[in-house]
Amino acid sequence: MRTSSGVRAGLTAALTAVLALGAAGCDPAVTEPDASPSAAGNVNQQLGQLTVATAGSMKGYSRTRFPHWRDTGKNCDVRDSVLQKDGEGIKLSGCNVVGGRWESVYDGVELTDPSDVDIDHTVPLANAWRSGADEWEDSKRGDFANDLTRPQLIAVSARSNRAKGDQDPSQWKPANRSYWCQYAADWVTVKHYWRLTVTTAEKAALTDMLEGCTWASKP
Repeated sequence: MRTSSGVRAGLTAALTAVLALGAAGCDPAVTEPDASPSAAGNVNQQLGQLTVATAGSMKGYSRTRFPHWRDTGKNCDVRDSVLQKDGEGIKLSGCNVVGGRWESVYDGVELTDPSDVDIDHTVPLANAWRSGADEWEDSKRGDFANDLTRPQLIAVSARSNRAKGDQDPSQWKPANRSYWCQYAADWVTVKHYWRLTVTTAEKAALTDMLEGCTWASKP
């Protein structure tokens, strides 16, 4: 499980896992990671740069407006890429993940069957819709929903994923408090890169979660 002190290591491990998928015959379709806020240690600075706005309407929203999961090889897709990135002892059939072990960072639950693992969007699709993605083309929404470069996709327990739903950090936080620093940093990273807005309550919750995170530099 990644911790608040292992942000850079987590990004390195993620890239290594994705490259491993390529060796197994998958095309994970990712680019070299850019200097994300968490990697650069500028999380609070990036948070301050987010536009604060009221949540938009859900009118017109549908998960089908965010096409996922994209194929990454024969009989495998972005979901397989995330399963390999976040798991240990991964077993493959071609590039399809058929076994392994995952620890859900949201609640500490250990999972050993890939079918029991949910792939969560750190910033939920519906939240993105309400914070600016409603104005995008479906192709861009697909890029967002399949983003393997930012910390937008994570393997977690189905229970924690369903509990989270489309809520922002002012409405839901991981039961595992030791993950709060990383969760808040990842949320900011994704919203900043994709130029999505935050509500006043959302920004306040993120600020509170980042307070005391020693790896996060102050602006």
